Amino acid sequence: MSSPQTTTTAKPAPRPPEAGRPATMSVAHPGSLLRTFFRGRWLETVPGRIRLYVALSLGAAALLLAALTMAIGNARDGVQTIGHDAGPQVVATGDLFFALSDMDAQVADVLLIGREHGLGIGHDRSLQLYDQRRREAAQALVQAAQLAGQDADRQRTVRETMAALGSYERLVGEALVLDRQAAHAAGEPPAAVLNAYRQATDLMRMELLPRAYNLTLDSGATVRQEYEDKRQAVQNGRAWVAAAGGLLLVVLLAAQFSLARRFRRTVNPPLAVATLGTLLLVGTGLGVLSAHADHLRTAKEDGFDSMLTLSRARAISHSAFADESRYLLDPRRADTYEQTYLDKALSVLYLDAGERPLNLETYYSLVGRTVQVYSTKPDQIDFLGFYGDQAAKARTAAERRTLARTMTAYAAVLDNDRRMREMVADGDRAGAIRLRMSQGNAGAISAFQEYDEALVRQAAVHRAAFDGAIRSADGGLRGWTVLPPVAALAIAGLVLAGVRPRLAEFR
Repeated sequence: MSSPQTTTTAKPAPRPPEAGRPATMSVAHPGSLLRTFFRGRWLETVPGRIRLYVALSLGAAALLLAALTMAIGNARDGVQTIGHDAGPQVVATGDLFFALSDMDAQVADVLLIGREHGLGIGHDRSLQLYDQRRREAAQALVQAAQLAGQDADRQRTVRETMAALGSYERLVGEALVLDRQAAHAAGEPPAAVLNAYRQATDLMRMELLPRAYNLTLDSGATVRQEYEDKRQAVQNGRAWVAAAGGLLLVVLLAAQFSLARRFRRTVNPPLAVATLGTLLLVGTGLGVLSAHADHLRTAKEDGFDSMLTLSRARAISHSAFADESRYLLDPRRADTYEQTYLDKALSVLYLDAGERPLNLETYYSLVGRTVQVYSTKPDQIDFLGFYGDQAAKARTAAERRTLARTMTAYAAVLDNDRRMREMVADGDRAGAIRLRMSQGNAGAISAFQEYDEALVRQAAVHRAAFDGAIRSADGGLRGWTVLPPVAALAIAGLVLAGVRPRLAEFR
C-alpha cells in the first residue's frame, strides 16, 4: 500500500523590474496629507494637539502685539497733537484776537490824550505796546497759516487777514501823523484825526477781529476733532488689547490643563511664566491706556479749552476797555461805542435781566449782586458767558476762588465805567477823561490792570493743568515702543520652551 505523498506548491519567483522602471515605494500622496490635515485627523494625536496650542498661542501673542502697538501709537499721536503741535499753536493763535484788540486800544489812548503825553501810561509807552502787539499779531498769523495746512478756505482767511492788517497799519499811521501835527488837547482831536481813526477802527471791528475770531474757532475745532478721534482710537485699542490678551490667556490655560492631564504633571513652568507675563502685560497695558485717556481729557478740558476761553475773555475785555477811550474820543459815535461795550461785557459775563431792560445801568447792578453771591456760594451759578463756562468747569475749590477773584476785579472795572459815563452825562468830560486815564488807586487803568492780572493768573492755573497732564502722558508712554515686542517674543519663547520637552517624548 502506497503512502500518500505531500505535494508542495512552489511560489513563483518575483519578477525583476523592467528596465527603466523604478521599484514601487510606499510613500503617502501629498493629496492624502492635505485631506488628513483638513479632516482634522492630525488632531487625534497628542503631538498634533500640542502643535495646535503652540500655533494658537503664537497667533494670539501676535494679535496682542498688534493691538498694543496700534493703541500706544494712537495714544502717542494724541499727546503730540494736543500737547506739542496743534494745541499750543491754537492757544498762540488765540492770542491774535488779543493782540489786534490791544493794538487798537493803544491807538485810541494815544489819540485821546493828544499833546498831554503824561496821561494814561504815556504816549511813548502806548506806542511801544502798539508795536509789540503788532509783532505778536504777525507771529500769530504765521502760526495760523501753519495750522491751516492744505485747507484752502482757512489759507484764504489768513491771507485776507494779513492784507487787512496792512491796510489798518497804514490808516493808523495816517491818524498818528495828523494827531502829532495837530498837537490837540486831551479829548479834542480835530476832524481829520477822527476820520482817519474811524476808518482804521471800523476796519479792525468789521474785518480784522471777526476773521481773527473765526481763525481761532476753526483751529480750536480742528484740535477738538483730533482729540475726539485719538481718544476714541485709544478706547478702541484698549478693547482690542483686552480681547487679544483674554484670547492668549485662554489658550495658555487650555494648554496647561491639557498637558497636565496627558503627562501627569501639575504645572508646566515655562507656560506658567508665560501666563503670568501675559497677565502682567495686558493689565499694565490697559492701565497705561486708561491713564492716558484721562490725561488727554484733563489736558483738553481743564487745560486747552479753559486757556482758549480765557484768552478770548481777555481779548474782548481789552477791546471793551478800548471802547471807553473811543466813547470819549468820538462823541458823535458815543452811543455806538456804549452799545458795543455792553455787547462785549455780556459775552464775558452774561446775566439775565428778567423783565427789566438789559442796558448798562441794569447790567451794573446785576454784576455786583452776582459776583457777591458767587464769592460766597460758588456752587450757585446763575450766569453765562465765558465766566459761566469757567464756573461750570471748575473742579476744585482753588479754581473757584481764582474765578471769584477775577469776577470781583471785573466788577471793579465796571464800577469805574459807570462813574465815567455818569461824569460825561453830568457834563464833566474832562473829569471823565482823567478817571479813564488815571493810574492811581482810584483810576480806571489801575483797576483794569488788576483785572487783567487776575485773568492771567487764572489762565496760568489752567496752563499748569495742561502742562502737567501732557508731562504725565509723555512719561506714561515712555518705554512702550520697545516693551510690547520684547514681551511678545518672551511669551512666544516660553511657549516653545514649555512644549519642546513634551514633543521630544514622541520622537
